[in-house]
Amino acid sequence: MKGKRAPVTIVDGHSVIFGWEDLRTMHGREPRLARRELQNRLVRYQDTTGIPVVLVFDGKGESTTSEREAQGVQLIYAEASRTADDVIERLVGKYAEKHEITVVTDDRAEAETVSAFGGLAEDTLSFRTRVESAEAGFRDVVNRRRRSG
Repeated sequence: MKGKRAPVTIVDGHSVIFGWEDLRTMHGREPRLARRELQNRLVRYQDTTGIPVVLVFDGKGESTTSEREAQGVQLIYAEASRTADDVIERLVGKYAEKHEITVVTDDRAEAETVSAFGGLAEDTLSFRTRVESAEAGFRDVVNRRRRSG
C-alpha cells in the first residue's frame, strides 16, 4: 500500500473499564456512569491527539449492531448474539489495510487475533498512560495561553 495509513484506535470498552481501577469501582456502583466517564475521557483523547476513536461494548439485548456518534467518538454496541470482540475483529479485518489500527484490550486471545489481522494491540494500562499524557499536554497548552493572554 502506498503512503502512510491513517491511525485509528478501537477500544474494547469493558476491557478498559475493568482494567482501570477507578472505572471498575465506578462500574460496581453504576455501570452507566462508568461507560459515560470512559466515553468522556476518549472524547478528550481524540480531540487532543486527532486520532479517531471507536468505542465498542457488548450489546444489551439489542437485535442489531447499534452504532452512533457520541460526542465525536464512534460508539458501537454489539448485537445480542455477538460480542464486542466479534465486532472488533470484523473492523480490524475490514480496515487494517487502510488504517493503522490499534486495539486497546487486556484480552490476550483478542490481541493475538488483532495482530493476525494486521492491527496492533495495546494493553489498557499503557493506553491509560497515553490518555493521561494527552490530557496533561492539553492542560499545559491551555494554562500557557491563559498566562500569556
